[in-house]
Amino acid sequence: MFKDFASFAALATEFTQVRRWIHQHPELGFEEQGTSALVANRLREYGYTVTEGVGSTGVVGVLKRGRSARTIGIRADMDALPIHENESLSYRSIHEGKMHACGHDGHTAILLCAAKYLAESGQFDGTVNLIFQPAEEVLSGARRMIEDGLFDRFPCDEVYALHNLPGLPVGKVACLVGPVTASSDVALVNIQGKGGHGAMPHLTKDAALAAAAVVVALQSIVARNVTPGESAVVTVGAIHAGEGFNVIPDRALIKVNTRACTTDMRDLLEKRIKEVVTGVCAAHDVTVTIEFDRQIGVLVNHPRPTSVAHGVLTDLLGAENVISVHSKGNLGSEDFAAMAEVRPSCYIAIGNGVGSAGGCSVHNPGYDFNDELIPIGAAYWCKLVETALNRA
Repeated sequence: MFKDFASFAALATEFTQVRRWIHQHPELGFEEQGTSALVANRLREYGYTVTEGVGSTGVVGVLKRGRSARTIGIRADMDALPIHENESLSYRSIHEGKMHACGHDGHTAILLCAAKYLAESGQFDGTVNLIFQPAEEVLSGARRMIEDGLFDRFPCDEVYALHNLPGLPVGKVACLVGPVTASSDVALVNIQGKGGHGAMPHLTKDAALAAAAVVVALQSIVARNVTPGESAVVTVGAIHAGEGFNVIPDRALIKVNTRACTTDMRDLLEKRIKEVVTGVCAAHDVTVTIEFDRQIGVLVNHPRPTSVAHGVLTDLLGAENVISVHSKGNLGSEDFAAMAEVRPSCYIAIGNGVGSAGGCSVHNPGYDFNDELIPIGAAYWCKLVETALNRA
């Protein structure tokens, strides 16, 4: 049975090198051929039954012990971001414009480290499904794996995942019941007016003016429709209209992103965006079409697996290092929400460090995963498996 961190400290050097290789060879969503091959080869070497190509470039490794029908799934994301790395690391990305700026290289290395320990020393009764997921950053890899029969082919009573958190000290974790990350949806607003000469605006229906009014009006939604104290975001990320100085454009395109922490708030944002945009465009005598795409829902931690995870983390790190109270303001989104919608799940945040030792925010060209997390994360996964699959 799992006893302490010693075994994982011994493995840390090996999997730090694995992590840094992945960091040096970043691949974007659904392009993770090299990373997937590395994962699959390692899992086979450890004795897992491996299935590749799940949901495009996903990999699942299966390890069964004993006679129990119990199953557990653990997910790690593998993809990188289209960001130019600005740090002069010895293992800096060799692919210009691509970078592991969110720590998925570390998440993959942590799970591979745990995979090796479980194969060599793990004592449990049941089946472990290690899920290496593509395309988390574009919020579609989890759904693609599910549509490819993930949970039919690899049944999971419960599914778990983790993510590093810059700004939280190494050795501290957040494990919360209920909503933990926000939904993320997008809207394309296409405005059609009538173009013309800049000197004769009275003969036009100005799409650019209408777009400007829409952008301002959208900010009233959170300010006036969201209860103070609740969290929601409506962000305009792009506006495209016209080319010349003296030409009034006939068309404008606005790209909008929304974030919400409840399903009701998610519904409200979609409803109000459609109402506000339609009303403003009518006032400007232009026509409009709105394409609203629901990308990923609110990630909600289920009480039962979260209770198991909380107990494991408390045993490992001490109660004083396990945060279990929600804080306001985190409106990041996570593709794992798609898995949590169909299986009882728990998603935790593990401290990546503060200041120069891991405090740089994710999705930043100066970010790097803190390798001190590898033994902590791997120990958590292994103790979790042995706890969840040996319960009375």
